[in-house]
Amino acid sequence: MRVVGNHKLKAARVAHGLVSQEALAAALNEAAGDLGLHGVSIGARQVRRWESSEPPWPQPHHQRLLTHVLGLRIEDLGFVAPWGGADERHAEPPAVAASPLRRPSLVPDTAADDLATVTVAHRRLYWSIDPVALHPAVTEHVRLGAPLLSGAMPGARRRLGAALGESALLAGRIEFFDLRRPETAAETFVRAMQLAGEAGDELLGAAVVTHAAFVPGWSGDLPGAVERVAAGRAYARRASAPAPVLAWIDAVEAECMTRCGDAKGALGVIDRAEAALRADAAAAPPPAWFDWFTPVRLAAFKGNTQLAAGQLRRARDTLAGVLDELPATDVKQRSVVAADLAAVEVAAEDPVGACARLGEALDALGEVWYATGMERVRAVRRSLRPWQHQDEVRDLDDRLYGWETSVNALAYPPR
Repeated sequence: MRVVGNHKLKAARVAHGLVSQEALAAALNEAAGDLGLHGVSIGARQVRRWESSEPPWPQPHHQRLLTHVLGLRIEDLGFVAPWGGADERHAEPPAVAASPLRRPSLVPDTAADDLATVTVAHRRLYWSIDPVALHPAVTEHVRLGAPLLSGAMPGARRRLGAALGESALLAGRIEFFDLRRPETAAETFVRAMQLAGEAGDELLGAAVVTHAAFVPGWSGDLPGAVERVAAGRAYARRASAPAPVLAWIDAVEAECMTRCGDAKGALGVIDRAEAALRADAAAAPPPAWFDWFTPVRLAAFKGNTQLAAGQLRRARDTLAGVLDELPATDVKQRSVVAADLAAVEVAAEDPVGACARLGEALDALGEVWYATGMERVRAVRRSLRPWQHQDEVRDLDDRLYGWETSVNALAYPPR
């Protein structure tokens, strides 16, 4: 797909849940009041000019608003200063060969293929090594490849954007789920969205902006999550997304609804996702990078939602079935599901059963550290306070506050 207009600004806008140009204009006007810029008014027409193929350089007060609302430097929003760069206004003219990557002929097409090979390797390694150790390599891979975009021919540029966009998405996933650093992840998802825009890859864009919905959704901001999910569905629709992608978007919405207190409504959304998978079971598979969602993962979403809705028997049956069906390699998800089963036992006032399930979760965390899994474990442990003097709970604490888990918790605290 041919990329048209200032996709960097558009990608940043969408990743922030501002699904229309009117929404960005409204956010900028609201920020103007917050920042004391009285008399400043921005309309959708101005935003359309900024998102055009030749966006004008924004006025200083507009730059302040754009960077404040979208959290990126003005250059990272697709604007080019008339004097050659925001930080070059008073700089000496560069030597002729100072920036060779600006010349397309100097970036070979093979560079895109080479970088894509590394992206695929990182994707596979995510499931077999500690993601915390993988994260620096993934982020450096994106930093290495990004400067090549300006010097690549159109075909190579699209392939570069797709490979680097996937890598940036992986970095954001690690930051959000494995490190529990949502603010950092939100910034990374914006970059991933911009790179998907370089590739003109609507399906990758759908995956990125739907992941971005987790950030507000897990913090209790359901409207912010719903805006991003709506954007994800729009991108998926334009890409003629296969059923698994559409079902996953439903599952993300359901999880955000559950965390924001609407578990019963979330169950209806999950029912819709299950129906979509059944109706389109023989359809073409999703792309290779879409490797984080399966029918078993959807069942895990459902079990957690049933637990939140107070359907204890159904939650126990669903989650136990998930544990039986999870692949042996899916260690991180095993820690989450075992912790959810422990929460079921606490709700049923069975502290012994809860401690046994938490022990299973800690076994999984001992294999692969997963901050989201540890969050679930600690939440269930807090609910065991009425039984904290029982031997089983004390034994659990000996493991929970052992050297390995304590070091991991201190090394990778949520931010």
